[in-house]
Amino acid sequence: MASASFRKLHRQVAPIIFIPLLLTAITGVAYRLGEDLLGIEGDAAEIFMNIHQGSYLGKELRPFYVLLLALGVIGLIVTGLTMTKFFGGARPEIPGAKLDCRKVHRIATPIIVLPLAVSTVTGVIYRVGRSWFKMPKEVGEFFLNIHQGEYLGDFLMPIYVTFVGIGAILLLVTGINMTGIFRKPRQPTTEENS
Repeated sequence: MASASFRKLHRQVAPIIFIPLLLTAITGVAYRLGEDLLGIEGDAAEIFMNIHQGSYLGKELRPFYVLLLALGVIGLIVTGLTMTKFFGGARPEIPGAKLDCRKVHRIATPIIVLPLAVSTVTGVIYRVGRSWFKMPKEVGEFFLNIHQGEYLGDFLMPIYVTFVGIGAILLLVTGINMTGIFRKPRQPTTEENS
């Protein structure tokens, strides 16, 4: 019973945060790769960061945006994990089944969930801590370094950010596909069509 409730909640939350999270993932990856690999700086890099953090909503609303998006992601992670084999909630695999969105989603989830959770939690701690709780810059930088994977070094950091971003995009696209939002409605069958 609980698994069905989590599945329903998961399917209701995913479409709500789909576009903001997709934009956040794309702009986070674009910012990091643009800065590290292409040397993009200044206003061009700032555009990506403004979209990534929701700064276009204004300085006052930016932490709310980050917090709500993070809560949505954490909610999806928790409800999604309850549907996995880890908690005995997954449907049994059909041997030889074709690779579809559901299967890709199921395979990608255990691979990406921990880095995505770490990036989400440290990102929201940084933004909310700096904006609302006047977190010292040094402490904020600690969380930002974890969020961006700076502890991995200059070579691995862009790879980590790309991995987390592409993983989030993959989960979003395969997940939203499973909701059926983009499917054509089925035509009712009548005896005349038979």
